[in-house]
Amino acid sequence: MQYAEITGWGKYTPPTVLSNEEMTTFVDTSDEWISTRTGIKERRISHINTAEMSAIACEHALASAGLSADDIDLIIVATCTPDLLVPNTASKVQELLGTNNSACFDINAACSGFLYGLQNASAQIHVGMAKKVLLVGAERMSWFVNWQDRQTAVLFGDGAGAVVLEATDEKVGLLESKSSCDSNSREILKVLGMGTDIDIYKEPLGPLTIQFMGPDIFKRAVKGMGMATNTVMEKANLKVEDINLLIPHQANLRIIETLQNKLKLTDDQCMVNIQKYGNTSAATVPLALCEAVEQGKIKPYDNIISAAFGAGLTCNASYIKWGKRVTPVNEFAGKEQACDKTAKELLAHAIADLKK
Repeated sequence: MQYAEITGWGKYTPPTVLSNEEMTTFVDTSDEWISTRTGIKERRISHINTAEMSAIACEHALASAGLSADDIDLIIVATCTPDLLVPNTASKVQELLGTNNSACFDINAACSGFLYGLQNASAQIHVGMAKKVLLVGAERMSWFVNWQDRQTAVLFGDGAGAVVLEATDEKVGLLESKSSCDSNSREILKVLGMGTDIDIYKEPLGPLTIQFMGPDIFKRAVKGMGMATNTVMEKANLKVEDINLLIPHQANLRIIETLQNKLKLTDDQCMVNIQKYGNTSAATVPLALCEAVEQGKIKPYDNIISAAFGAGLTCNASYIKWGKRVTPVNEFAGKEQACDKTAKELLAHAIADLKK
């Protein structure tokens, strides 16, 4: 059997920062209220769409792996904020990368999307259907946000993270994974105002709203990620002392700390960057993974546990055995689009619409 090694990694974080302080100028909230409840200090607001963010992250990942887009057999985009429903965002990413060599599809498992995609991409390589896969988790969550709802407005941000997976005989990459979905509780986290569930002939299309039952989500996230992580560790015959790094979904600092404490891991063994980016849904895990490599937190052949929980209610925990290389083959030589607008300026129409 072929294994699927992560040979390249790359991220895109929009240049425009929305701090808690700036948010208080148009949302009824405070830095203290946000920080103590979530651990978030700022998030990014994108001036480009999901496909463009994805393509930039992919360019970084391809350079890191020393490959070109023409080398790729399959592109998977994990997102719940696609540019369009038809055609898929992955095909736009392929176009932006300047190739037509790969199969392309999107996957929507919300915040668990990247890990669902990692399981899918690795399986394709295991059975010989693909040899080189680009997997990206990307979200433009600011597009969903109702800026009058301070419970949810403070949580989300935009960004993208990507990895290249390549076939190898070495036993590395995704070695165990547990995915699940608790559909009986799917109503506690959903986006209202889009999709064919709405009868456009009877109901006016209003602003999108995130239905978010915080206490229930917290309890189910902690329980779901904890149980999935235990299952994966048992299947892999891993003990706590074998784990080098935990890369959890970055939804809420208290959720992360609860999972960290359950596993009895130190702060150095847990990757946290929620304070900089907020909840970027399917992008949180790859963004955190990329930064963990950049910061030297991942060493050759480290044992990594990653876990996520999202709308659906989807859940995944994964055991990744890192490969030998922790430095990029090349650095991305292209230029990223600059933005001279503030976050408030980028969001002006969304804010103004809610005041009508």
